[in-house]
Amino acid sequence: MLPATLFALLSAGVSIAAPIKRTFTNLDPAATAEAQVRDNTATRAFTAVPIKTSTGLCLSVDPNSGDFRENLTPVATVECNGSANQTWDVITAGVHQNTPGQALIVSALTQACLNFDPRRAAGNQVLLFSCGGRADGGGVVANSQQFAFSGGAGAFPLVPLNSNNATCITATGSVLDQTACNAATASGNELFTIGGAAAAAPAAPAAPAAPAAAAPATASPAKSAKGKGGKKGKGGKATAAAPPAATTAVAATTTAAVETATAAGTVTTTAAAPPALKSVTLDAAAVAESQVRDNTATRAFSGAAIKTSDGQCLSVNANSGDFRENLIPVEIAACDGSAGQQWDVITAGVHNDQPGNALFVSTLTQGCLNFDPRRAVGNQVILFSCGGRADGGGSVTNSQLFTFPTKTSTTPLAPINQAGTCLFNNNGALDQQGCTVSSPSAGQLFTIA
Repeated sequence: MLPATLFALLSAGVSIAAPIKRTFTNLDPAATAEAQVRDNTATRAFTAVPIKTSTGLCLSVDPNSGDFRENLTPVATVECNGSANQTWDVITAGVHQNTPGQALIVSALTQACLNFDPRRAAGNQVLLFSCGGRADGGGVVANSQQFAFSGGAGAFPLVPLNSNNATCITATGSVLDQTACNAATASGNELFTIGGAAAAAPAAPAAPAAPAAAAPATASPAKSAKGKGGKKGKGGKATAAAPPAATTAVAATTTAAVETATAAGTVTTTAAAPPALKSVTLDAAAVAESQVRDNTATRAFSGAAIKTSDGQCLSVNANSGDFRENLIPVEIAACDGSAGQQWDVITAGVHNDQPGNALFVSTLTQGCLNFDPRRAVGNQVILFSCGGRADGGGSVTNSQLFTFPTKTSTTPLAPINQAGTCLFNNNGALDQQGCTVSSPSAGQLFTIA
């Protein structure tokens, strides 16, 4: 009995420790072309070269191992074979890199950037993601994709700028992972070489430039994600997709997702006019996975209207976002009592563990009101899966928490991820502007009824 029991325990341990199973994904050519764009203006220190671990293995990518637009692709460490999957560009300046002493590590095959997202599940934090940190390719610069680089071929550590010089990418098992480190004394599996360079003592990495202020740390999904058809499903939530724009300032314990990787650092986005609302075909299974009602939550209000100072209502259309009901804009419309104008105010629950703050959740879609300063101006206030992960796997994100000290019926909507900011009615769309939260103007006050 003992040997059999011991064998069973060992087998269980092995199954638990097994790496995440890689699946084959059917790519959407149009979405991939939009998300993964080569920067032909960039300055490349190296072009289409292998990057090797300290044991001589090559970093390799399989474009079909991520999501439908070649985001969230894991990076494997395998025997070198000279294939395109093992070729990399090192970009020191360009559209997505503007910080001296840093570089982007870009797959020459897919054009996606190496990305470190500490919000993701342990063992699944180092992935390829659209350069600039937006799943749809609309991002500019993301510090989760910038790595200290002094110009040499190696050996050197890969230290992401968003880790405050305290994390090194490491070759663990058969994939890239991350580990806490002292970058100046990195060694062993924390060192990499470019091309045929031999491993030697690492050069001290350049001191990281101060990361951009308090921008969120996730790249958000974007405009044209196509679903597979199907009607809107209720009750649950979505496959994996890109994350919203939120700094997971509170302990955001999350799991992996497919288009959520919103890169995990500060992301700068260009200003643009808000996109015209469109009708999207929802993927019922993805919606059910992504938009899950928290039945354990404490609700200060349930199914209530939220009105502007001139008596109009916050309103959502479930088909105006992406295929799993993320990225839905919030409109201001005449109150009509419809389901799209009903909201829950959650003061405690799975996605809110911060006293004095609340989530504003659409009763119709179960998506959370989300403020993402990385998105284009005029399109920063949206609904997104509560917890900040597109696939519903997030925990707590401060881009969805709004100051709400007491059960009050009149309040400003002030997101805690950017001080001095209030939401307001901007010509029929919920938008953001600077404010004094303690004494907001009339146009920055909302009534819950």
